[in-house]
Amino acid sequence: MNATATATEPALRPGSRPVLRIGPLELDSPVLLAPMAGITNMPFRRLCAEYGRGLYVTEMITTRALVARNPKTMQLIEHHPSERIRSIQLYGVDPAIVGDAVRILVEEDRVDHVDLNFGCPVPKVTRKGGGAALPWKRDLFSGILRSAVRAAGRVPVTIKMRKGIDDEHLTYLDAGRIAEDAGIAAVALHARTCAQHYSGHADWSAIARLKEHVTSVPVLGNGDVFDGADAVRMMGETGCDGVVVGRGVLGKPWLFGELQQALTGTGPGKLEPGLGYVVAAFRRHAELTVEFLGDERRGCADMRKHVAWYFKGYPVGGDVRARLARIERIADIDAATQALDLDAPYPGAAAEGERGRQGTPKRPHLPDGWLASRSLSAVDAAQLGEDESDTGGG
Repeated sequence: MNATATATEPALRPGSRPVLRIGPLELDSPVLLAPMAGITNMPFRRLCAEYGRGLYVTEMITTRALVARNPKTMQLIEHHPSERIRSIQLYGVDPAIVGDAVRILVEEDRVDHVDLNFGCPVPKVTRKGGGAALPWKRDLFSGILRSAVRAAGRVPVTIKMRKGIDDEHLTYLDAGRIAEDAGIAAVALHARTCAQHYSGHADWSAIARLKEHVTSVPVLGNGDVFDGADAVRMMGETGCDGVVVGRGVLGKPWLFGELQQALTGTGPGKLEPGLGYVVAAFRRHAELTVEFLGDERRGCADMRKHVAWYFKGYPVGGDVRARLARIERIADIDAATQALDLDAPYPGAAAEGERGRQGTPKRPHLPDGWLASRSLSAVDAAQLGEDESDTGGG
C-alpha cells in the first residue's frame, strides 16, 4: 500500500485489478459495507451497488435462528440475482451451532462469503458472551473460527472485531493471530473498544499495529470513514488492505462511488447531490424496500428511520420531515416532497461528517465472571448454551 497517499491521490493505482483478494474472491474496489442491524438488507445493498463497487454484507444473522430456519432469518439471508457476491454475516457463541449454520449456507449454495461478528457492542449480545465480548475467551474464539472454516470449505470466512472489551482488556492482537492460525481469509478491525460503542474517535493506530502482526491475510480498517478522503488517509496511515464503512453510508448510498474513485481512480467519484437527487434516491430506496417486503405499508414504515439521514443538512422543514416519518405509501413521499425546492443545491459541510449512532461510552454488559479468565470454564459454557437459546431470530 502507498503509505504516503494523500486525500487527492488514489491509495491504489488505477487499472491494477483486482485490488483486494479475500480467499478466492477478487474485488476491484477495496471497500466493504459493514453489517448494520435493520439497515443492510437486500434493498439497501442493491441501492449501494447501483452507485459503486464493493462487497455488500447482510445484517447480522443469528446462527441458532438460521439452523432452526426461522422464517424472518431465512428472508434476511436472501440475495437478489444482481448481487455478484453473496455475503452473509453470522453471530453465534457455540462452535457446533456456528458450524452447522455455515454448513447449511454452503451446502444449499446460499453464500460466497461468510463473515463472523465479534464486534457488536450491544448489551443483549455481549451479556451472552457474544460479539465484542467473545474474543476474550481465546479457546472459544478459536473453536468458533475453526468450526466455521471447516464447514465453509472453499468459501472464505472473515471476521469483524473490535480492539477489545475496554482499554484494560484488549484482545485484537491475540485475536488476529488466532484468526490467521484458524484459516480466516481476512480480518476487519473496528478501531474502538466495546466500551466506546460509537463514541469518540476510532484509534487508527490500532489498525496499523494489527497490520504489523497479521501478515498472511488482508487486514481491513473500520471506524470514522465518512468520505473518500478519510478512506485514502486510513489506508495511507495504517497500511490496511481495504476499508469497511458503516455509519458513513447511512442516507448516503452514493458514498460507494466516491470511495471507489478515491481508492482506485475509477468510478463516478465524489457526488455533491442537490435536493432533487436526494429525494429521488430516497424514493428509489423505498421502492426497493417495498419490493423486498412485498407490502407497501411495511416497506414505507421501514423507510421512516432513514429520513433524518438522507436529508441531513438539506433545506427540508420540520413539517415535511414529520410527514416523511409517517409515510405509508410511495405516493406519500411524492405528496410530502412536492412543495420542496428540488433545485436546492448541495449544502456542503452540513450534509457531511458523522451520522447515525454516536452516544457516550458505556460499561460493557458481560456474563458473570467473564473477565476472570481468558479461557472458557464449564460454568461459562453452560451459561452460554442457555443464553444463546434466548437470542431469537434475525
